[in-house]
Amino acid sequence: MTKVAVIGAGTMGNGIAHVFAQHDWDTTLIDVRPEALEKGLATIKGNLERQVKKGTLAAEAPAAILGRIKTFSSLDAAKGASLIVEAATENPELKHQIFRTLDGVADAGAILATNTSSISITEIAASTKRPDKVVGMHFMNPVPLMQLVEVIRGHATTDETTQAVLGIAKALGKTPVEVNDYPGFVANRILMPMINEAVYCVMEGVATPEAIDTVMKLGMNHPMGPLTLADFIGLDVCLAILEVMHKGLGDPKYRPCPLLRRMVAAGHLGRKSGKGFYSY
Repeated sequence: MTKVAVIGAGTMGNGIAHVFAQHDWDTTLIDVRPEALEKGLATIKGNLERQVKKGTLAAEAPAAILGRIKTFSSLDAAKGASLIVEAATENPELKHQIFRTLDGVADAGAILATNTSSISITEIAASTKRPDKVVGMHFMNPVPLMQLVEVIRGHATTDETTQAVLGIAKALGKTPVEVNDYPGFVANRILMPMINEAVYCVMEGVATPEAIDTVMKLGMNHPMGPLTLADFIGLDVCLAILEVMHKGLGDPKYRPCPLLRRMVAAGHLGRKSGKGFYSY
């Protein structure tokens, strides 16, 4: 396996393409929006230059890595890839549509992976004729720096598919963890209720965002407070994941905080919009 197609050139997609290309994979980066592809490539270039400055990458490496990435705006370009990693917007209908198309385009033996942070792998797999070859490959942001990859088995995912993806993640220098398909998987099932509770603390006037983050950093040894992290992830993304967990598990403990809903409605999405719990 040395050819990968990555669907979506946003924050996660360009990071995933970066890591594969850095580990000698021929990488096809696909996005319907040409401006997203341009921005994605610029981000990869900037991150590679940062690695050179830090001394973790040879000065001549970025040119070779960028040379392994080709960009396209049609899913047809995924043909010939042994692995396809979808990293489109966290929207179930969109993902199902992409997987239906990919199923028709991709080579018969190709593995179809999704970088979803909470949407059911089993449901995504059901929109294809190869549910045995559909798997979750949930990278963490920022992808080039973060070690973890959650490898999520859908109801029909075979041992062979799971082992292949665990092996690929290790070959990329990551630490894969095998997880079963339940809403939120492990990372977000534990993280999002903590973020949600921190938002309730703000709403109820328990403490300021700064105070809450300081308590978690100094008291719980977290490198980043939950509200800073929520701003970094995007409050709209946090809300979407909580909605999936609330609906999928039916437990009121996953109910998104009204303040979180209000901030998203106001367009205060965190770092990407310039304002969330903090101003950027």
